[in-house]
Amino acid sequence: MTSAPVAIGPAERPRPLVQPNHGVRYARHAKHCIAPGALVIYDRRSERLGTARWSPRAGVPTNRGSRLVSATVLILNGPNLNLLGRREPAVYGRETLDAIVGRCRTRGAALGLTVDVRQSNHEGDLVDWIQQAGPEVGGIIINAAAYTHTSVAIPDALRAVGLPVIEVHLSNVHAREAFRHHSFISPVADGVIVGLGPQGYDLALEAMARLIQEAKTLAAASPPPG
Repeated sequence: MTSAPVAIGPAERPRPLVQPNHGVRYARHAKHCIAPGALVIYDRRSERLGTARWSPRAGVPTNRGSRLVSATVLILNGPNLNLLGRREPAVYGRETLDAIVGRCRTRGAALGLTVDVRQSNHEGDLVDWIQQAGPEVGGIIINAAAYTHTSVAIPDALRAVGLPVIEVHLSNVHAREAFRHHSFISPVADGVIVGLGPQGYDLALEAMARLIQEAKTLAAASPPPG
């Protein structure tokens, strides 16, 4: 018998899947974090951001059309992160997930963002939440935990919805076991933050706020769909 998924934050009604002709899409040029120490890698290229609408005929994005870019950030946490504070505190620290949720909401509010934080031990829940990220979501911050190193479905879902993504890890995964050095998430992420503990979420929100603001600026300057 499996436990029920844990949703943190206000309950949300089911949302339709994002269709290819909805929303702002982003080209992916993220790089892996390969430094031996705790680093913040934030790779931003001007061509990544842009308003785009899929051409029904050609099946490719164009630079015509725009939408309102949401200031809501979805923060997803993977397996065992519900045990923060008592699970290997020497590695993950003593701050609980509830405390991290609180700091994310506080930092998000200061940045003008609405923060929706969720956690599940089940891969399918994470995939469902990503797929349900409709136009009211401006970006996704994800700590997929162990699924970072095993899941193909999660990055496939992230790629499909086309939202900006920032990957976060509390510990410096590159200083740990070899299997933790590879991330299936990094190739579809706009940035990767590792080894800075709960502060990594703060930094991810700051970076996401900038990505969202840039997307809003580009959307406002984009010619209307014709």
